[in-house]
Amino acid sequence: MATESTDEAGAESNAEPRTADVLVVGSGIAGCAAALAAARKGEEVLLVTKASEPEDASSDWAQGGIATTRGDPDSLKEDIIDASAGVADPEAVDVLVRNAADAVRDVLIETLGVDFDTLGAEYDFAQEAAHSEDRILHVDAATGQHVLRPFLSHLDEVDNVEILESTAALELLRHEGRVHGALLDTEPDGEPVFAGATVLATGGIGDCFEQSTNPPGSTGDGIAMAFLAGAEVDDMEYVQFHPTAADVEEPFLLSEAVRGEGALLRNADSERFMPDYHADAELAPRDVVARAVQDEIDATGGVTLDVSPLAEPFDKAFPNLAEKCANHGIDPADGIPVAPCEHFLCGGVAVDGHGRATLDRLYAVGECAHTGVHGANRLASTSLLEGLVWGLRAGRDAAGFEPEKIEYQRLQNSDPALPDRFAGEKFHRLRRIVSGELGLRRTKSGINSARGVLRRLKGEVDAYTRTRTSRGLYELRNATVVAILIANAAGENDESVGCHYLVDEAASETESTATATDGD
Repeated sequence: MATESTDEAGAESNAEPRTADVLVVGSGIAGCAAALAAARKGEEVLLVTKASEPEDASSDWAQGGIATTRGDPDSLKEDIIDASAGVADPEAVDVLVRNAADAVRDVLIETLGVDFDTLGAEYDFAQEAAHSEDRILHVDAATGQHVLRPFLSHLDEVDNVEILESTAALELLRHEGRVHGALLDTEPDGEPVFAGATVLATGGIGDCFEQSTNPPGSTGDGIAMAFLAGAEVDDMEYVQFHPTAADVEEPFLLSEAVRGEGALLRNADSERFMPDYHADAELAPRDVVARAVQDEIDATGGVTLDVSPLAEPFDKAFPNLAEKCANHGIDPADGIPVAPCEHFLCGGVAVDGHGRATLDRLYAVGECAHTGVHGANRLASTSLLEGLVWGLRAGRDAAGFEPEKIEYQRLQNSDPALPDRFAGEKFHRLRRIVSGELGLRRTKSGINSARGVLRRLKGEVDAYTRTRTSRGLYELRNATVVAILIANAAGENDESVGCHYLVDEAASETESTATATDGD
């Protein structure tokens, strides 16, 4: 575990532990950028990832694109702060917008050669919600995979970068306020990797919710490991819901770009409703649109995305999305059924402008990090940009530290494995609680109920992880820690702002099924 105690036998049992100048945990755009930047500085980089395929990373699922400044960083800064409900840190936003153009040009265009969509000889910049101008570089509505896959291929050819797939980090190795690497799940009681610096890039928290646009395995591992090691976290109450996920059993995202090109939201009575909620209508900030969609679903029974106003046919404008609709039996001509769905955590491990956490030689980048850029609500298509900019800055800053082997306490793996269904049943309970009380709308009593239930659940999970090291159990532990952090932050914030939306008790529904069935 993350500890400062010593286990001599444990340390002696592995005479030649693995070392790296820089250890990167996670293989999305932020982790890849950190690995690239550190490798360019001559460091020996080890990138470990739970993913076995690119689509296991959230970056691969990104649709809309990557925001750019188009020569006007101040305009993008203003849009980011406005969308954040005024909560974004202006200094952090400055870091993003002042480094955006160089990062995009250097990595995505010159190094990876991403073939962004064009109109003739010029890039086809798209419009998305809460952006004041067309500034989104994209590849159809599948930008993430066209960035991440060549990125991973490029790193695979870099001599001083080693990639370990299907590998999870279980605990950080810490001594006297400094992180020295991590324990991996490649040995039954944890294999140590000693690193000069450690960069967490583990992505989102979608597995905490019943439905999410994140890939499976998004259990908040980096946030939980950092917190348990003593690092500070911030803004955990701000969980963003995307307003237009396809309302099917396995939701898929319908990019903001579809509304940017003119698609309209209609309720079950075929009425366009967004102009009644916000002056920017369908292009209002995500939190506003998400709550409006849910309100109309509650009032009329459903909401659809009407793609008939698009300038060209939907299957021509968005072929990837058209294919997904077809695979789910949806005819876009009839309107695409949509509903809000958990999408992005605006908070995370507290870091500075170089990704440095509050523990020495620990960095966090991407969705698991709280840079301050997103405030209470993230502006569309800024996640890839933030991951790229902070990944590069963290990777460069993490260079130059020598790995130091420390004595550490091995994990306990003495008890028989639990039935496969054990973690699944606990996850079901966790998701019901979090979705019911910490979702799109919250009440003070619901938040307090969730805090109590989640603490009891963590106690149960801890009793099993003390003597077992299975990945599923550690993912469950991490998700439970993250859920408690969200509940605690929500309970301590009495102001309804952005994604943290409090409703009056009288206006809320009666006790949720999640709380009422605590004992299940």
